[in-house]
Amino acid sequence: MTQRTATAVAHGAATIVNAMATGQGAAFGVDLWTKAEVKLTSEPKVIQGEIQSDPTENTALIEFAVARVLAHFKMENRLGAKIKTDSNIPIARGLKSSSVAANAVTLATVAALGKSLDDIAVINLGVDAAFDAKVTVTGAFDDACASYFGGIAVTDNTKRALLTRAPLPEGLAVLFHVPPKKIYTANSDVNRLKTVAPLIKVAFREAENGSFWQALSLNGIIYSSAIGFDASVALDALQAGAVAAGLCGKGPAVTAVVPDDRLDAVKIVLQKYEGEIIQTKFNQQKASVVK
Repeated sequence: MTQRTATAVAHGAATIVNAMATGQGAAFGVDLWTKAEVKLTSEPKVIQGEIQSDPTENTALIEFAVARVLAHFKMENRLGAKIKTDSNIPIARGLKSSSVAANAVTLATVAALGKSLDDIAVINLGVDAAFDAKVTVTGAFDDACASYFGGIAVTDNTKRALLTRAPLPEGLAVLFHVPPKKIYTANSDVNRLKTVAPLIKVAFREAENGSFWQALSLNGIIYSSAIGFDASVALDALQAGAVAAGLCGKGPAVTAVVPDDRLDAVKIVLQKYEGEIIQTKFNQQKASVVK
């Protein structure tokens, strides 16, 4: 077999409503990225991953993503693969690095095989891989849809149903406050998070009704309280002029959605806290094969 290689890119996402408490969630696309190169080999079952942007990280997810695609096309006993990913998304901070990587790797593997799949099928294979690798509690179907399609995605993760897609407005930017500490989703105390389910349902209803920024802030304050994070970062951002601010995923990163003319003011308050600040834009572009 001739070696076949393909590269795909998927963009980042941020939480509107975290699905861990209720199984229903919402997220929006941001202009961060993960690029995945998949090279198929003639060594069946030998799948080797390398995360070039964070070489100490576990490669299980990207390897399972390739394995899921090969199995889907019944090629698992004929082919292996070598995978390289590169990304500007910090890992294990709540910034959806797993969902984005799964999308990019899955899409690249399908392309390397010379096959095609519909978008939701690609997303579902990546979600399956996230369960295989034990990097998710809910499957993060909401994050995966927002990453893959761009824009806003409102989902039922338990049914893997994309309920609503919506475009993102103009005139807003995104700031992430990213603390240095990593927190892995698999270590989350889900039973404790379920205690706030009735409150998160209120945030989810806001998202269903199109009040995405109110939902984001409400969700962030509720989860911060449940997990034990200080909500001051988000509240300071809101006071400085953000239209929404709250915990991203299970944290520790905090998202702030900010009008362009309030960026400097919000940045100043975020800089009081330890960690880096990432400034980015909304993303409305779909994941794509780049070569």
